[in-house]
Amino acid sequence: MSQSVAGSARSEVLRQLSLDSVRQRNSPRIGKPVSSYFGELTFGLGKMRETLPKDAYTSLLKTLEKGEKMSRDTANAVAQVVKDWAVSKGATHFCHWFQPMTGLTAEKHDAFISIQHAEHSELSVVERFTGSQLIQGEPDASSFPSGGMRTTFEARGYTAWDPTSPMFIVESDCGNTLCIPTVFFGYHGQALDTKTPLLRSSNALSKAACDFLKLIGDLDTKKVSASLGAEQEYFLIDRRFGLLRPDITMTGRTLLGAAPARGQQLEDHYFGSIPPRVKSFMVEVEEELYRLGIPVKTRHNEVAPSQFEIAPIFEEANIAVDHNLLTMETLKRVASRHGLICLLHEKPFAELNGSGKHCNWSLSNDKGENLLEPGHTPHQNLRFLAVLSVVLKAVFDRSALLRLSIASPGNDHRLGGNEAPPAIISVFLGSLLSQIFENIENQVSTESVKERLINLGVGQIPQVAQDYTDRNRTSPFAFTGNKFEFRAVGSSANIAVPVTFLNSAVASAFAEATARLKILVGKHKDRDEAVMELVRELSAESKNIRFEGNNYSEEWRQEAEKRGLPILMNTPAALATLEDTGEISFLVETGVLTKDEIASRHHIIRERYVKTVLIEINTMVDVVGTQILPAVEEQIKSVAATISCVASAELKGLLSQRLEKLETAASQVLRGFWDLEKFVLETLTTTEAEQEKAIVENGIPLMNSLRAACDFVETRVDDSVWPLPKYREMLFSNGV
Repeated sequence: MSQSVAGSARSEVLRQLSLDSVRQRNSPRIGKPVSSYFGELTFGLGKMRETLPKDAYTSLLKTLEKGEKMSRDTANAVAQVVKDWAVSKGATHFCHWFQPMTGLTAEKHDAFISIQHAEHSELSVVERFTGSQLIQGEPDASSFPSGGMRTTFEARGYTAWDPTSPMFIVESDCGNTLCIPTVFFGYHGQALDTKTPLLRSSNALSKAACDFLKLIGDLDTKKVSASLGAEQEYFLIDRRFGLLRPDITMTGRTLLGAAPARGQQLEDHYFGSIPPRVKSFMVEVEEELYRLGIPVKTRHNEVAPSQFEIAPIFEEANIAVDHNLLTMETLKRVASRHGLICLLHEKPFAELNGSGKHCNWSLSNDKGENLLEPGHTPHQNLRFLAVLSVVLKAVFDRSALLRLSIASPGNDHRLGGNEAPPAIISVFLGSLLSQIFENIENQVSTESVKERLINLGVGQIPQVAQDYTDRNRTSPFAFTGNKFEFRAVGSSANIAVPVTFLNSAVASAFAEATARLKILVGKHKDRDEAVMELVRELSAESKNIRFEGNNYSEEWRQEAEKRGLPILMNTPAALATLEDTGEISFLVETGVLTKDEIASRHHIIRERYVKTVLIEINTMVDVVGTQILPAVEEQIKSVAATISCVASAELKGLLSQRLEKLETAASQVLRGFWDLEKFVLETLTTTEAEQEKAIVENGIPLMNSLRAACDFVETRVDDSVWPLPKYREMLFSNGV
């Protein structure tokens, strides 16, 4: 593509955008209450209760509630009613839907057909689905990441139905498919996915928490579950712009691009009026998610231009993870229908806010009580204080692994920016709770705290109840009333990973707290006094993890170093944590991961990091070599030609200065291009560990330097010649 053609392609997209209209939808559900179609594409416990024989349903409940093995008869009964329902919804195929360690989901579709012999040896096809097909599948395990647990010639792997998560149907113009949530494991039982460790961590957390609660006097609790609500941030750009950006196509982010004169300085996009094109997209996304039984609640503009957010109501963690993955898939699928691209990368645009996925995490018992609900007088709520102190101890003890759980090349760009917490794990409690814990540590009584009200001084406005905590958007792990908000998670992440590590850390802390409390109960006549002494000890031991100030400040980093908190600024630094036996032992002790499974994840994270950054480097080399340098060269020729035909000595001198600056900038681009090209050649024959080290020390700095040079020349090259859609076009001229 010549430079003039490239420039005209951008102009043509802008012309088309001026003629576009908002996509019109003809959904039969427009104007109907959500309750009339919510969950119509899901087959969960409610539908099973309605359709299964009573004995089969009772048997299924025993599997779900007590972990009893499901009988063949029950499996066949479930398979029959599910098949009948799916076929009635237009499904022709089924698949085991699982979460391999790629960060994405996977599925292999099989038809609901079986061959049977008819008269005269003719064959006929009937729809059939058996219990064995429901319970177990066998996808090829050799082509998925295993971290060395499986070799290429060892192909056998299994998927197994997870009955705790509802089955669902994904619709398309090409036909509907029944999706069965499953775990994925190898021939010898190794977990090859993210869901298996998540389920193990949930079981470990429930057992350890119940043991602890019984010891403090809560004898009725039989199960404790982690609840989760994941806020999903994303960018939308016009698809035509995206197709003209090889970096977006290959990496999901812009590797080049000068900042526009107007970005988010005016702070006018956040919670602003939603553009019609985006509103149409959002409504269609929500409709699909409602039909899938996903309780999305909130939609709004985010801080950066063309950035938005969708957030659900809390659900049990396992289901919330499945639903977040479905939400991401739905966002991308519906965006395509609207002529858009949904960017889930943590940092698609430099100098603008990146995208996170705030994971709101809490604990609930089987009576529906939130164990992190303070009540009106939190210092008197002994159970709340005890549970909270255990969580604080868990985060303090396992902060390095929690940092690892949110590590990725994309999140490395986001963490520490003005839109995301830094790469230092700390906890924000708020002034009131912090003071209560200080008083407990110092054995000072706390005065009763009644509900605090905010009087705005306007008679027409009612008084507003004040929360027990303010919000601290710089904190990676902030207490927000009755839950913790894990703000450091990246927007593209499979949240099963950080939630698994968090559940496991808390389970381990509960187990330790139970053992210590048994000793303290023997020393005190009053059990409550023993619990308060435990709270005092845990609070003092985890005190260094608590920070109420500005996490962005250099003072905090210096303070964090003094406190001995892990400061792991990038993925390779965080990855080294998995080599520390003392750090990972609790994962084995809680039964969440085996030593081999931990080693495999170490290898997979490193391999993914190296491959991701090398793809970015190679893409950058390609774009600069084939598009940026030719554009600069054409601009140099144009200025030189102008100088040769100018008569004015003054103008000739000024143009010569312009040419000199342009040539200097071009030299910087060319040197940077050659340096990066050389880096690629030098790393091709090195080991993965050497590549990782080289990327951190040389590769990323070379990319940053080349980008700076390219971004400068973008502002000096004729707009009609510049080949790549600019930030101002993608963010402000795309109808969103």
